[in-house]
Amino acid sequence: MAEKVSSEETVECRIQKALAFKAEGNRCYKDKCFREAIGKYHRALLQVKDLDADALALVQPYGGKMFKLSQEQTDLVHSIQTDCYNNLSACLLQMEEVNYERVKEYSLKVLQMQPENAKALYRAGVAFHHLGDYDQALHFLTKAAKKQPSDANVKKYLQQTESKLGSYYQREKKMYKGMFG
Repeated sequence: MAEKVSSEETVECRIQKALAFKAEGNRCYKDKCFREAIGKYHRALLQVKDLDADALALVQPYGGKMFKLSQEQTDLVHSIQTDCYNNLSACLLQMEEVNYERVKEYSLKVLQMQPENAKALYRAGVAFHHLGDYDQALHFLTKAAKKQPSDANVKKYLQQTESKLGSYYQREKKMYKGMFG
């Protein structure tokens, strides 16, 4: 006869599995196995997917299972999520063909939970830069530069973004000058 497992044990087990997958992802990242790391981070996120109170509010009316988490467990779930989304962004930026839309999505998820996360600010700025949204890129890179004033990569992307915006505004100025003489 199968032994009944309490929801508390289930929650703790899933959190531990998520932490294990995250650790495996970190190892893969260090070994420069980015595709494998991405898989591990996704598996970690799947372990805690319906443990997040914000997600539960959406799925509960449709039969989603309600878990009661302690404050410590809630904090740990949020930490796993932010770390995994941040690490997913880092992995994607190392790929041969970078999916900047996905980098943007993951970075913004981190920033929803940790608005001052310097790495997520930088990665969001890089993503917006490559997607051609230089105003948003400038916003995030400026915030990242305040957090990491000596980071060479932040400075480089901030300068490139300012240059792109300057060129854009010059072209716009010429266009309007031609229209209104």
